[in-house]
Amino acid sequence: MKKLSRRAFLLTASAATLAAAASTSAAAPLVAAHRRQRVFVASGAREGILAYDWDPANGELAPAGVAAPLNSVSWITYSRNHEFLFAAADGKSFMGKHSGVAASFRVVNGELQPLSEQNSAGAGTCYVALDHTDRVLLAADYSGGCAASFLVREGKLSPAVWTEHYTVHGPNAERQESAHAHFASFTPDNRFAYINDLGGDVIHIYHVNTATAQLIAAGSYHAKPGAGPRTLHFHPNGHTAYSVNELDSTVDVLEWSPADGGLALVKRIELLPEGYHGPTRACDTVITRDGKFVYFANRDKDFLYSFRAEFATGKLTPIGRTACGGKTPRNFTLDPTERWMLVANQDSNLISVFARNPLSGALANEGKSFPATAPMRILFA
Repeated sequence: MKKLSRRAFLLTASAATLAAAASTSAAAPLVAAHRRQRVFVASGAREGILAYDWDPANGELAPAGVAAPLNSVSWITYSRNHEFLFAAADGKSFMGKHSGVAASFRVVNGELQPLSEQNSAGAGTCYVALDHTDRVLLAADYSGGCAASFLVREGKLSPAVWTEHYTVHGPNAERQESAHAHFASFTPDNRFAYINDLGGDVIHIYHVNTATAQLIAAGSYHAKPGAGPRTLHFHPNGHTAYSVNELDSTVDVLEWSPADGGLALVKRIELLPEGYHGPTRACDTVITRDGKFVYFANRDKDFLYSFRAEFATGKLTPIGRTACGGKTPRNFTLDPTERWMLVANQDSNLISVFARNPLSGALANEGKSFPATAPMRILFA
């Protein structure tokens, strides 16, 4: 385990002091910071879903074994009350079909009890998203280039209700030889769903029927050819969304229309330093609860990029790039106190932890790291 540098320690200490002095509400997370919390980590290896105990007082993780031995887990997500956990397993076959897996578990005292497993629409299931009513689960299948929906009852998944196989592909011969569904999400009002197709440079838009889990096509957003839209996250202002483009390491700042679910480009942001021309893959997004700060992760040229956000418009102003602590930051997240940023460095087999100043949004450039086999997703209880 790497120790915090003196600079990082001082940053952490001053952040805690300033936050405590700012207001009573700001001090509350610091009191809660002394309680250990269960953290689940999706592993892209045979380990499946790993369990850790998190100590937010000092930003440390302690391994607590394997929570669920599901092979090659790419993503995990909770129901709203954290009673159930859902997983995407990036398999090539399941139950005799060329398909990945969508699975569900009941969460009991920090442990996972298996509830259901279902075939997705195709192979390479890499992402699952649950709607705001906890009734509709969407799965995106990367190598299969398709998506599926499932009806959820008491945490159990039905067989796939709706599936769609995409056929459009982009100009990047190496990465866009076919469609690659990579991400699923729902609008703030839960009326529309989106599937990001990295291979086709398109975000597919659907009406959602929460009673049946059926999806009906409602349009599409087309990114720059060769950009490869990977993820889509909504700002707390309710109308701004950020689409991270993996292949050219850019972010499309989008305006969402609640009338028809449409997305309109406001601005495109470059993540790479000027003059860099090496390998690159942009990855994920983190937004603070108050909407004041937004962070993006980039792989190959491995870094985190911090921005200050204007709440009303979602406009971003750069703060700076910092280290991610290893190779290939697949996912990253803030802990519940928002005083620590945790990074799943997939190819380093490490989870790296960095102090965060909640007033300035700045991340420490040095932190400490904890072993985790092929970490793909970090999920706090």
